[in-house]
Amino acid sequence: MSYDIFSIKNEDDFLQLCMDTFRYQARNCKPYCEWINLLNINIKNIKKIEEIPFLPIELFKSKKVYCSDKKEQIIFSSSSTTGTGQSFHYVANVELYEKSFTSAFRLFYGAPANYAILGLLPSYLERKGSSLVYMVDNLIKQSNNDCSGFFLHNHDKLCTLLCTLRDEKTPTVLIGVTYALLDFVEKYSIDFPELIVMETGGMKGMREEISRTVLHEKLCCGFGVKYIHSEYGMAELLSQAYSKRDGKFLCPQWMKVLVRDIHNPFKISIRDAGGAINIIDLANRNSCSFIATHDLGKIYGDGSFEILGRLTASDIRGCNLLVQ
Repeated sequence: MSYDIFSIKNEDDFLQLCMDTFRYQARNCKPYCEWINLLNINIKNIKKIEEIPFLPIELFKSKKVYCSDKKEQIIFSSSSTTGTGQSFHYVANVELYEKSFTSAFRLFYGAPANYAILGLLPSYLERKGSSLVYMVDNLIKQSNNDCSGFFLHNHDKLCTLLCTLRDEKTPTVLIGVTYALLDFVEKYSIDFPELIVMETGGMKGMREEISRTVLHEKLCCGFGVKYIHSEYGMAELLSQAYSKRDGKFLCPQWMKVLVRDIHNPFKISIRDAGGAINIIDLANRNSCSFIATHDLGKIYGDGSFEILGRLTASDIRGCNLLVQ
């Protein structure tokens, strides 16, 4: 069948492509095949999404999770700030990644060309292999605005530019790692109600973790905006989910979030439940589309989800017993 994730129109389309992807990867992705065999699962018996086995995300650190007969075009890596080693995502088709993040951005925000896009991602820019930097750099190029670009530590320049864009009424997106956005608003206060401030996740070991509520209150006050937007993604994924307010994320049609019971990782829920996050990312055609993460969250009946924290070290060690 044609592998066109961007033509998915409904749940039936998703399910059909999901099962096709599962069968393909169960036979062609060696680490995934080994995992399925370890679980003593017969892939012919898998008929529903909830029955699909999810690959523990830590295997991206120790195995080459890949199932293409072509050499990878690019390798993305995680930041490795937790001291547990880096994950590596081998990408066979970088154009698929570009189409995935561009299509998702268009779905939630419209054409990148309509915005000035600013990136405040110092810790990511200072290392190689960041999928987030690759995405933001590409969106910047698509923006067609001469003001678009990255900022490392020059907050004075960023503040001046934001004031100019505000005064010129230029639609603007500021994508920033959480700690860098906090560093900025501790020095500057800008009343830019139309600004889209998009935070990309945790403190990356740079600052003490704070609750999402407190974080968003600080950022709203500092930038003069009503809501803070968020992007949910990771090196092991080629797709992103977005939240426009209150930390509630929505996925593009080729991505789905489920939750597993933290005491029974094979008990999967697809709606109205809390637990550890499992992700289906059909853009991961040539690696693995079925990933069990270390994030804790909750999914709702409308398909939205929120992230509530991370599994504890003891939880993760318990899960690791399954892959040793």
